[in-house]
Amino acid sequence: MTLRGTFWGTVCGLALMALGSVAMAQDMSSPPPTGGNGFKVGNGRLHPYFDLETRLDSGVGYFGREGQEFPGGVSPDLSGELVMHIRPGIRLDIPSPRLAFNLNANLDYVLFTGLMTKGSNAASHMEGAADLLARINPEAPLSLELSDQFARSDRTRTAAIGAGILSLYNEAKVRAPWRPGGGAVEVTPGVAYAMEFFEPLAASAPADCGDSVCDPVGADRFNYGNLHLGVESRWRFLPKTALVLDTGVDVRRYFNDGGPNATLLRAMIGVAGLVSPKVAVTAKAGWGQNFGATGGGTVIGQLDGTYLFSPTLTFKGGYLRRLEPVAAYGTFRDDRLSLEARSLMGGKLTLHAVGMVDFLSFAGSRGDTVVSVDVGPEYQFRPWLTGAAGYMLSNRSSSVDGGGLNYTRHEGYARLSVTY
Repeated sequence: MTLRGTFWGTVCGLALMALGSVAMAQDMSSPPPTGGNGFKVGNGRLHPYFDLETRLDSGVGYFGREGQEFPGGVSPDLSGELVMHIRPGIRLDIPSPRLAFNLNANLDYVLFTGLMTKGSNAASHMEGAADLLARINPEAPLSLELSDQFARSDRTRTAAIGAGILSLYNEAKVRAPWRPGGGAVEVTPGVAYAMEFFEPLAASAPADCGDSVCDPVGADRFNYGNLHLGVESRWRFLPKTALVLDTGVDVRRYFNDGGPNATLLRAMIGVAGLVSPKVAVTAKAGWGQNFGATGGGTVIGQLDGTYLFSPTLTFKGGYLRRLEPVAAYGTFRDDRLSLEARSLMGGKLTLHAVGMVDFLSFAGSRGDTVVSVDVGPEYQFRPWLTGAAGYMLSNRSSSVDGGGLNYTRHEGYARLSVTY
Protein backbone atom coordinates (compact mmCIF):
# COMPACT_ATOMS: atom_id res chain seq x y z
CA MET A 1 0.00 0.00 0.00
CA THR A 2 2.91 2.34 0.73
CA LEU A 3 4.38 1.78 -2.72
CA ARG A 4 1.09 2.41 -4.53
CA GLY A 5 0.27 5.44 -2.38
CA THR A 6 3.69 6.98 -2.98
CA PHE A 7 3.52 6.29 -6.70
CA TRP A 8 0.05 7.78 -7.14
CA GLY A 9 1.12 10.83 -5.14
CA THR A 10 4.15 11.27 -7.38
CA VAL A 11 2.09 10.88 -10.57
CA CYS A 12 -0.54 13.37 -9.41
CA GLY A 13 2.14 15.85 -8.37
CA LEU A 14 3.95 15.60 -11.69
CA ALA A 15 0.68 15.97 -13.59
CA LEU A 16 -0.24 19.13 -11.65
CA MET A 17 3.20 20.65 -12.15
CA ALA A 18 3.13 19.83 -15.87
CA LEU A 19 -0.35 21.31 -16.18
CA GLY A 20 0.81 24.53 -14.58
CA SER A 21 3.89 24.69 -16.79
CA VAL A 22 1.86 24.10 -19.93
CA ALA A 23 -0.66 26.80 -19.03
CA MET A 24 2.14 29.37 -18.56
CA ALA A 25 4.09 28.29 -21.64
CA GLN A 26 1.30 28.65 -24.23
CA ASP A 27 2.29 30.57 -27.33
CA MET A 28 0.44 33.91 -27.27
CA SER A 29 0.29 33.88 -31.09
CA SER A 30 -1.66 30.60 -31.15
CA PRO A 31 -5.29 30.77 -32.32
CA PRO A 32 -7.94 31.04 -29.60
CA PRO A 33 -9.54 27.80 -28.36
CA THR A 34 -12.65 26.57 -30.08
CA GLY A 35 -15.94 26.20 -28.24
CA GLY A 36 -17.54 23.02 -27.01
CA ASN A 37 -17.65 20.99 -23.84
CA GLY A 38 -14.91 20.91 -21.24
CA PHE A 39 -13.09 23.52 -19.21
CA LYS A 40 -10.74 25.96 -20.95
CA VAL A 41 -7.07 25.38 -20.04
CA GLY A 42 -4.67 27.60 -21.99
CA ASN A 43 -5.31 26.88 -25.66
CA GLY A 44 -6.89 23.53 -24.91
CA ARG A 45 -9.66 21.93 -22.89
CA LEU A 46 -10.04 19.65 -19.92
CA HIS A 47 -12.80 17.04 -20.23
CA PRO A 48 -13.98 15.20 -17.10
CA TYR A 49 -15.69 11.88 -17.80
CA PHE A 50 -17.37 9.05 -15.94
CA ASP A 51 -17.81 5.40 -16.97
CA LEU A 52 -20.17 2.94 -15.31
CA GLU A 53 -19.63 -0.60 -16.49
CA THR A 54 -21.30 -3.88 -15.57
CA ARG A 55 -19.29 -6.98 -16.46
CA LEU A 56 -20.35 -10.62 -16.16
CA ASP A 57 -16.99 -12.37 -15.88
CA SER A 58 -16.50 -16.12 -15.66
CA GLY A 59 -12.88 -15.86 -14.48
CA VAL A 60 -12.19 -13.05 -12.04
CA GLY A 61 -9.89 -15.03 -9.71
CA TYR A 62 -9.44 -18.04 -7.43
CA PHE A 63 -11.77 -18.20 -4.43
CA GLY A 64 -12.88 -20.98 -2.08
CA ARG A 65 -16.48 -22.24 -2.00
CA GLU A 66 -18.83 -20.20 0.19
CA GLY A 67 -15.98 -17.80 0.84
CA GLN A 68 -13.73 -20.49 2.41
CA GLU A 69 -10.34 -21.48 1.11
CA PHE A 70 -9.84 -25.00 -0.19
CA PRO A 71 -7.55 -27.37 1.74
CA GLY A 72 -3.98 -26.36 1.04
CA GLY A 73 -5.15 -22.98 -0.26
CA VAL A 74 -5.96 -24.21 -3.78
CA SER A 75 -9.03 -23.77 -5.99
CA PRO A 76 -9.98 -26.02 -8.92
CA ASP A 77 -11.14 -23.33 -11.36
CA LEU A 78 -11.39 -19.62 -11.94
CA SER A 79 -14.49 -18.24 -10.22
CA GLY A 80 -17.18 -16.19 -11.96
CA GLU A 81 -18.67 -12.95 -10.69
CA LEU A 82 -20.82 -9.95 -11.58
CA VAL A 83 -18.38 -7.04 -11.41
CA MET A 84 -19.04 -3.29 -11.41
CA HIS A 85 -16.47 -0.81 -12.70
CA ILE A 86 -16.89 2.75 -11.37
CA ARG A 87 -14.46 4.83 -13.39
CA PRO A 88 -14.11 8.65 -13.11
CA GLY A 89 -11.42 10.27 -15.22
CA ILE A 90 -10.11 13.31 -17.08
CA ARG A 91 -8.81 13.98 -20.59
CA LEU A 92 -6.69 17.05 -21.25
CA ASP A 93 -5.58 18.18 -24.72
CA ILE A 94 -3.52 21.35 -25.17
CA PRO A 95 -2.23 21.96 -28.70
CA SER A 96 0.72 24.32 -29.14
CA PRO A 97 3.67 24.72 -31.52
CA ARG A 98 5.92 25.16 -28.49
CA LEU A 99 4.64 22.75 -25.84
CA ALA A 100 1.78 20.37 -26.65
CA PHE A 101 0.32 18.37 -23.81
CA ASN A 102 -2.02 15.36 -23.64
CA LEU A 103 -3.24 13.53 -20.55
CA ASN A 104 -5.83 10.78 -20.14
CA ALA A 105 -6.20 9.41 -16.60
CA ASN A 106 -8.82 7.53 -14.63
CA LEU A 107 -9.43 5.73 -11.37
CA ASP A 108 -11.35 2.45 -11.60
CA TYR A 109 -13.00 0.97 -8.52
CA VAL A 110 -13.69 -2.71 -9.25
CA LEU A 111 -16.58 -3.89 -7.11
CA PHE A 112 -17.07 -7.66 -6.77
CA THR A 113 -20.77 -8.01 -5.94
CA GLY A 114 -20.52 -11.49 -4.41
CA LEU A 115 -23.69 -12.58 -6.23
CA MET A 116 -22.04 -15.53 -8.01
CA THR A 117 -19.15 -16.40 -5.69
CA LYS A 118 -19.68 -15.78 -1.99
CA GLY A 119 -16.77 -14.09 -0.29
CA SER A 120 -15.37 -12.62 -3.51
CA ASN A 121 -16.49 -9.11 -2.53
CA ALA A 122 -13.50 -8.98 -0.16
CA ALA A 123 -11.32 -8.82 -3.28
CA SER A 124 -12.86 -5.52 -4.49
CA HIS A 125 -10.00 -3.21 -5.31
CA MET A 126 -8.83 -0.04 -7.01
CA GLU A 127 -7.45 -0.06 -10.54
CA GLY A 128 -6.50 2.84 -12.77
CA ALA A 129 -4.62 4.10 -15.80
CA ALA A 130 -2.84 7.26 -16.90
CA ASP A 131 -1.20 8.19 -20.21
CA LEU A 132 0.77 11.44 -20.33
CA LEU A 133 2.55 12.95 -23.35
CA ALA A 134 4.37 16.28 -23.55
CA ARG A 135 5.93 17.38 -26.86
CA ILE A 136 8.41 20.26 -26.92
CA ASN A 137 8.61 22.08 -30.28
CA PRO A 138 6.62 19.33 -32.05
CA GLU A 139 6.76 21.08 -35.44
CA ALA A 140 10.51 21.82 -35.34
CA PRO A 141 13.15 19.69 -37.13
CA LEU A 142 14.35 18.54 -33.70
CA SER A 143 11.74 18.00 -31.01
CA LEU A 144 11.50 16.25 -27.66
CA GLU A 145 8.78 13.90 -26.38
CA LEU A 146 8.32 13.04 -22.70
CA SER A 147 5.72 10.42 -21.84
CA ASP A 148 4.59 8.19 -19.02
CA GLN A 149 2.21 5.24 -19.06
CA PHE A 150 0.72 3.87 -15.85
CA ALA A 151 -1.73 1.00 -15.35
CA ARG A 152 -3.00 -1.08 -12.46
CA SER A 153 -5.22 -3.94 -13.62
CA ASP A 154 -5.66 -7.70 -13.76
CA ARG A 155 -4.21 -7.77 -17.31
CA THR A 156 -0.48 -8.27 -16.91
CA ARG A 157 2.14 -7.65 -19.60
CA THR A 158 4.14 -10.70 -18.47
CA ALA A 159 3.13 -13.61 -20.70
CA ALA A 160 4.64 -16.38 -18.56
CA ILE A 161 2.49 -16.03 -15.45
CA GLY A 162 -1.13 -17.09 -15.03
CA ALA A 163 -4.52 -15.58 -14.22
CA GLY A 164 -5.74 -14.18 -10.90
CA ILE A 165 -2.97 -11.58 -10.57
CA LEU A 166 -3.01 -7.80 -10.17
CA SER A 167 -0.32 -5.88 -12.05
CA LEU A 168 1.07 -2.43 -11.24
CA TYR A 169 2.92 -1.18 -14.33
CA ASN A 170 4.68 2.08 -15.15
CA GLU A 171 6.87 3.11 -18.09
CA ALA A 172 8.61 6.48 -18.46
CA LYS A 173 9.95 7.32 -21.91
CA VAL A 174 12.01 10.05 -23.61
CA ARG A 175 12.21 10.35 -27.42
CA ALA A 176 13.89 12.94 -29.66
CA PRO A 177 12.47 12.94 -33.22
CA TRP A 178 14.90 14.53 -35.69
CA ARG A 179 13.69 15.49 -39.18
CA PRO A 180 16.53 17.17 -41.09
CA GLY A 181 15.97 18.94 -44.39
CA GLY A 182 12.46 18.61 -45.75
CA GLY A 183 11.45 15.80 -43.39
CA ALA A 184 11.90 12.90 -45.81
CA VAL A 185 14.28 11.36 -43.27
CA GLU A 186 13.30 10.94 -39.62
CA VAL A 187 15.55 9.49 -36.92
CA THR A 188 14.16 9.02 -33.41
CA PRO A 189 16.44 7.84 -30.60
CA GLY A 190 14.71 6.97 -27.35
CA VAL A 191 15.14 5.59 -23.87
CA ALA A 192 12.50 4.05 -21.62
CA TYR A 193 12.37 2.44 -18.22
CA ALA A 194 9.50 0.21 -17.15
CA MET A 195 8.64 -1.49 -13.85
CA GLU A 196 5.95 -4.06 -13.09
CA PHE A 197 4.87 -5.32 -9.67
CA PHE A 198 2.49 -8.21 -8.97
CA GLU A 199 0.15 -9.28 -6.20
CA PRO A 200 -2.55 -12.01 -5.99
CA LEU A 201 -6.16 -11.05 -6.53
CA ALA A 202 -7.24 -13.58 -3.87
CA ALA A 203 -5.54 -15.80 -1.29
CA SER A 204 -6.11 -19.06 -3.21
CA ALA A 205 -3.92 -20.72 -5.83
CA PRO A 206 -5.13 -22.89 -8.74
CA ALA A 207 -5.17 -26.64 -8.26
CA ASP A 208 -2.65 -28.90 -10.05
CA CYS A 209 -0.15 -26.08 -10.45
CA GLY A 210 2.83 -27.93 -11.85
CA ASP A 211 5.01 -24.82 -12.09
CA SER A 212 5.34 -21.83 -9.77
CA VAL A 213 4.54 -19.47 -12.67
CA CYS A 214 0.83 -20.37 -12.39
CA ASP A 215 0.60 -19.59 -8.65
CA PRO A 216 -0.65 -16.01 -8.11
CA VAL A 217 0.17 -16.11 -4.38
CA GLY A 218 3.90 -16.00 -5.11
CA ALA A 219 3.75 -13.72 -8.16
CA ASP A 220 5.72 -10.92 -6.49
CA ARG A 221 8.92 -12.87 -7.09
CA PHE A 222 8.62 -11.82 -10.76
CA ASN A 223 8.72 -8.04 -10.07
CA TYR A 224 11.10 -6.47 -12.56
CA GLY A 225 12.66 -3.39 -14.09
CA ASN A 226 13.29 -3.07 -17.84
CA LEU A 227 15.59 -0.55 -19.53
CA HIS A 228 15.05 -0.02 -23.27
CA LEU A 229 17.41 1.88 -25.59
CA GLY A 230 16.43 2.18 -29.22
CA VAL A 231 16.49 4.09 -32.50
CA GLU A 232 13.64 4.27 -35.02
CA SER A 233 14.54 5.47 -38.51
CA ARG A 234 12.33 6.27 -41.48
CA TRP A 235 13.21 7.39 -45.03
CA ARG A 236 10.27 8.44 -47.20
CA PHE A 237 11.64 7.60 -50.66
CA LEU A 238 8.15 7.95 -52.20
CA PRO A 239 5.43 10.42 -51.17
CA LYS A 240 3.47 7.73 -49.29
CA THR A 241 6.03 4.94 -48.84
CA ALA A 242 8.97 4.77 -46.45
CA LEU A 243 11.93 2.55 -45.68
CA VAL A 244 12.00 1.80 -41.94
CA LEU A 245 14.79 0.57 -39.68
CA ASP A 246 14.12 -0.19 -36.02
CA THR A 247 16.84 -1.24 -33.58
CA GLY A 248 16.83 -1.58 -29.82
CA VAL A 249 18.14 -3.36 -26.76
CA ASP A 250 16.22 -4.38 -23.62
CA VAL A 251 18.01 -4.98 -20.31
CA ARG A 252 15.66 -6.91 -18.00
CA ARG A 253 16.48 -7.35 -14.30
CA TYR A 254 14.30 -8.94 -11.58
CA PHE A 255 14.11 -7.46 -8.10
CA ASN A 256 13.64 -10.85 -6.42
CA ASP A 257 14.41 -14.35 -7.75
CA GLY A 258 12.19 -14.22 -10.84
CA GLY A 259 15.02 -14.49 -13.37
CA PRO A 260 16.96 -15.38 -15.39
CA ASN A 261 17.88 -11.86 -16.43
CA ALA A 262 17.98 -10.99 -20.12
CA THR A 263 19.83 -8.60 -22.43
CA LEU A 264 17.93 -8.68 -25.70
CA LEU A 265 19.05 -7.01 -28.94
CA ARG A 266 16.58 -6.65 -31.84
CA ALA A 267 16.84 -5.10 -35.33
CA MET A 268 14.31 -5.01 -38.17
CA ILE A 269 14.27 -3.40 -41.62
CA GLY A 270 11.39 -3.08 -44.07
CA VAL A 271 8.89 -0.82 -45.80
CA ALA A 272 5.65 0.87 -44.75
CA GLY A 273 3.16 2.81 -46.80
CA LEU A 274 0.27 2.82 -49.24
CA VAL A 275 0.07 0.17 -51.95
CA SER A 276 -3.07 1.81 -53.32
CA PRO A 277 -5.45 4.55 -52.11
CA LYS A 278 -7.29 1.87 -50.10
CA VAL A 279 -4.51 -0.50 -49.02
CA ALA A 280 -1.67 0.20 -46.56
CA VAL A 281 1.00 -2.40 -45.79
CA THR A 282 3.85 -2.75 -43.29
CA ALA A 283 6.49 -5.41 -43.95
CA LYS A 284 9.58 -5.77 -41.72
CA ALA A 285 12.02 -8.56 -40.97
CA GLY A 286 15.07 -8.91 -38.74
CA TRP A 287 16.71 -10.79 -35.91
CA GLY A 288 16.46 -10.91 -32.12
CA GLN A 289 19.31 -12.17 -29.94
CA ASN A 290 19.50 -12.69 -26.19
CA PHE A 291 22.94 -12.12 -24.68
CA GLY A 292 21.73 -13.12 -21.21
CA ALA A 293 22.33 -16.38 -19.37
CA THR A 294 19.82 -18.44 -21.39
CA GLY A 295 21.02 -17.13 -24.77
CA GLY A 296 19.10 -17.88 -27.94
CA GLY A 297 18.02 -15.96 -31.01
CA THR A 298 15.43 -16.10 -33.77
CA VAL A 299 14.10 -14.39 -36.86
CA ILE A 300 11.53 -11.68 -36.05
CA GLY A 301 9.20 -9.80 -38.35
CA GLN A 302 5.91 -8.10 -39.08
CA LEU A 303 3.54 -8.27 -42.04
CA ASP A 304 0.20 -6.51 -41.73
CA GLY A 305 -2.20 -4.57 -43.87
CA THR A 306 -5.18 -2.23 -43.68
CA TYR A 307 -7.94 -2.25 -46.28
CA LEU A 308 -10.28 0.73 -46.46
CA PHE A 309 -13.29 -1.00 -48.00
CA SER A 310 -15.31 2.20 -47.75
CA PRO A 311 -15.11 5.45 -45.77
CA THR A 312 -17.02 3.69 -42.98
CA LEU A 313 -15.67 0.12 -43.12
CA THR A 314 -12.07 -0.89 -42.41
CA PHE A 315 -10.35 -4.29 -42.23
CA LYS A 316 -6.97 -4.99 -40.66
CA GLY A 317 -4.99 -8.20 -40.43
CA GLY A 318 -1.50 -9.50 -40.15
CA TYR A 319 1.24 -11.64 -38.68
CA LEU A 320 3.75 -10.62 -36.01
CA ARG A 321 6.77 -12.59 -34.78
CA ARG A 322 8.64 -11.13 -31.81
CA LEU A 323 11.18 -12.10 -29.18
CA GLU A 324 10.69 -10.59 -25.72
CA PRO A 325 12.22 -10.89 -22.23
CA VAL A 326 10.02 -12.71 -19.73
CA ALA A 327 10.03 -13.90 -16.12
CA ALA A 328 11.11 -17.44 -15.17
CA TYR A 329 12.39 -18.38 -18.66
CA GLY A 330 14.54 -15.47 -19.82
CA THR A 331 12.85 -14.94 -23.21
CA PHE A 332 9.84 -16.08 -25.19
CA ARG A 333 8.83 -16.04 -28.86
CA ASP A 334 5.34 -14.91 -29.88
CA ASP A 335 3.84 -15.78 -33.27
CA ARG A 336 0.60 -13.78 -33.55
CA LEU A 337 -2.15 -13.87 -36.16
CA SER A 338 -4.71 -11.06 -35.93
CA LEU A 339 -7.81 -9.86 -37.76
CA GLU A 340 -9.93 -6.77 -37.08
CA ALA A 341 -13.00 -5.17 -38.64
CA ARG A 342 -14.55 -1.79 -37.76
CA SER A 343 -17.64 -0.16 -39.20
CA LEU A 344 -19.28 3.23 -38.61
CA MET A 345 -23.00 3.24 -39.37
CA GLY A 346 -25.07 6.41 -39.50
CA GLY A 347 -22.28 8.44 -37.91
CA LYS A 348 -23.20 7.22 -34.41
CA LEU A 349 -23.08 3.42 -34.32
CA THR A 350 -19.65 1.77 -34.34
CA LEU A 351 -19.27 -2.00 -34.67
CA HIS A 352 -16.00 -3.79 -33.98
CA ALA A 353 -14.75 -7.37 -34.12
CA VAL A 354 -11.18 -8.28 -33.14
CA GLY A 355 -9.62 -11.74 -33.04
CA MET A 356 -6.08 -12.86 -32.19
CA VAL A 357 -4.23 -16.14 -31.81
CA ASP A 358 -0.83 -16.15 -30.07
CA PHE A 359 1.51 -19.13 -30.18
CA LEU A 360 3.97 -18.61 -27.31
CA SER A 361 7.25 -20.54 -27.12
CA PHE A 362 9.29 -20.08 -23.95
CA ALA A 363 12.98 -20.83 -23.59
CA GLY A 364 12.95 -24.51 -22.62
CA SER A 365 10.10 -26.90 -23.39
CA ARG A 366 6.99 -24.84 -22.59
CA GLY A 367 4.49 -23.77 -25.24
CA ASP A 368 1.18 -21.88 -24.83
CA THR A 369 -1.68 -21.01 -27.18
CA VAL A 370 -3.80 -17.95 -26.40
CA VAL A 371 -7.02 -17.12 -28.28
CA SER A 372 -8.65 -13.69 -27.79
CA VAL A 373 -11.93 -12.36 -29.21
CA ASP A 374 -13.63 -8.99 -28.66
CA VAL A 375 -16.88 -8.07 -30.46
CA GLY A 376 -19.58 -5.49 -29.83
CA PRO A 377 -21.28 -2.20 -30.71
CA GLU A 378 -20.86 1.34 -29.42
CA TYR A 379 -23.51 4.03 -29.90
CA GLN A 380 -23.32 7.78 -29.36
CA PHE A 381 -26.72 8.81 -27.96
CA ARG A 382 -25.63 12.41 -27.44
CA PRO A 383 -22.32 14.26 -27.91
CA TRP A 384 -21.77 13.72 -24.18
CA LEU A 385 -23.35 10.25 -23.74
CA THR A 386 -22.04 6.99 -25.24
CA GLY A 387 -23.17 3.42 -24.65
CA ALA A 388 -21.26 0.23 -25.42
CA ALA A 389 -21.78 -3.50 -25.03
CA GLY A 390 -19.79 -6.53 -26.04
CA TYR A 391 -18.39 -9.97 -25.47
CA MET A 392 -14.79 -11.00 -24.81
CA LEU A 393 -13.30 -14.49 -24.92
CA SER A 394 -9.90 -15.50 -23.56
CA ASN A 395 -8.80 -19.10 -23.96
CA ARG A 396 -5.37 -20.30 -22.87
CA SER A 397 -3.81 -23.73 -23.02
CA SER A 398 -0.28 -24.59 -21.92
CA SER A 399 2.06 -27.55 -21.90
CA VAL A 400 2.54 -26.76 -18.19
CA ASP A 401 -0.19 -28.04 -15.86
CA GLY A 402 -2.17 -25.67 -13.68
CA GLY A 403 -5.48 -23.80 -13.75
CA GLY A 404 -3.76 -20.43 -13.96
CA LEU A 405 -2.32 -21.37 -17.37
CA ASN A 406 -5.18 -23.51 -18.71
CA TYR A 407 -8.58 -21.81 -18.67
CA THR A 408 -11.41 -20.28 -20.68
CA ARG A 409 -12.71 -16.88 -19.63
CA HIS A 410 -15.98 -15.37 -20.90
CA GLU A 411 -16.81 -11.70 -20.32
CA GLY A 412 -19.98 -9.86 -21.26
CA TYR A 413 -20.14 -6.15 -20.56
CA ALA A 414 -22.34 -3.08 -20.85
CA ARG A 415 -20.98 0.44 -20.34
CA LEU A 416 -22.31 4.00 -20.21
CA SER A 417 -19.87 6.91 -20.61
CA VAL A 418 -20.63 10.55 -19.79
CA THR A 419 -18.14 13.18 -20.95
CA TYR A 420 -18.28 16.93 -20.38
